[in-house]
Formats: sequence, C-alpha cells, structure tokens
Amino acid sequence: MAVIFVTGMSGTGKTTALNRLEQRGYRVVDTDVGGWIEDLPLSEDVGTEPQWREDRIDALITEHEISGEPLFIAGTVLNQGKFYPRFDEIVLFSAPFEVMLERIATRDTNPFGKTAEQRDQIMADTAEVEPLLRVSATVEINTHKPLADVVDQLAAFAGPSPNKTHFRCRP
Repeated sequence: MAVIFVTGMSGTGKTTALNRLEQRGYRVVDTDVGGWIEDLPLSEDVGTEPQWREDRIDALITEHEISGEPLFIAGTVLNQGKFYPRFDEIVLFSAPFEVMLERIATRDTNPFGKTAEQRDQIMADTAEVEPLLRVSATVEINTHKPLADVVDQLAAFAGPSPNKTHFRCRP
C-alpha cells in the first residue's frame, strides 16, 4: 500500500495530475476542496493560516493503511509535515515561475491567483516556502514537461491501479 503526497506551489499542476490519476482508476484526494482544510491560529497569535484538519487526514490515511489501496493526496499547508512519516513518497511539483503564472491565469478550476495581490503572494510564497518543501521532498518533478510523463512518474510510485472504476474520494 502506498500513500503518495504531492505538494507544490499554486500553478504547478497538482490538481491536473490528480485528475489524470483518477481517470486511470487511482484513489485521489485534493485537500484544497472538500473540507480538509481550516484556518487555524498561528502560534504567534498573529493571524490564521490554512491547515489540514488533522483528524480527517489521520482517518483518511488510516483507512488506506487498512485497505491496502494506493492513495494520492495533494496539498500545501502549514501542518503537512506532521504526516510526512506516514507517506511513502513526498513529491514536490515545481515549474518555472512564468509557467506557473500562465497556468494560474488560464485555469478555471481554482480562482486563487487571479488578482495582482494574489500573484504577489504566490511570488512571495514561492521564494519562501518552495525551498522548505524541496528539503522535505523525497523526489521533485518538474511539471514543465508533458502531463502524461508527469502522471506516469507519479503512477510508478503506486504501481498498477487496483480500481477499474473511476471515482474521487469526497468528504
């Protein structure tokens, strides 16, 4: 049983890759949707930060540890590191910044990144957060290559899909 975690900055292709894996019959969870994340206070008491609902993520991983099915989870949140020991692979998606901005400008699946303020936040996060993700990753995939190659590389971590039907894990 493999639990593969896919992380990276906005516009690197996490959702697109998961959608393709799902089409191949793999079980996938995109934690950006479906109530997996909540805004929680920061330890410095200076605001909030989107973080995983740890009880839900723990239950999800536990279910798959019991089932033996491979699972792909995607997201980028402050508390993801708490779950690193339970992931078989921690895959960092990266892409040139210009490619990320182009993808964000043309996507219709996520409104984040459409404003100048949000693009500035993505630039700042890429400079500050991506190096931290890189240090924790077990592998990095540059997604500025054909999508099929990216998906093949991810699928290889899990082995053949055990599911012939296509579904998305929902809350």
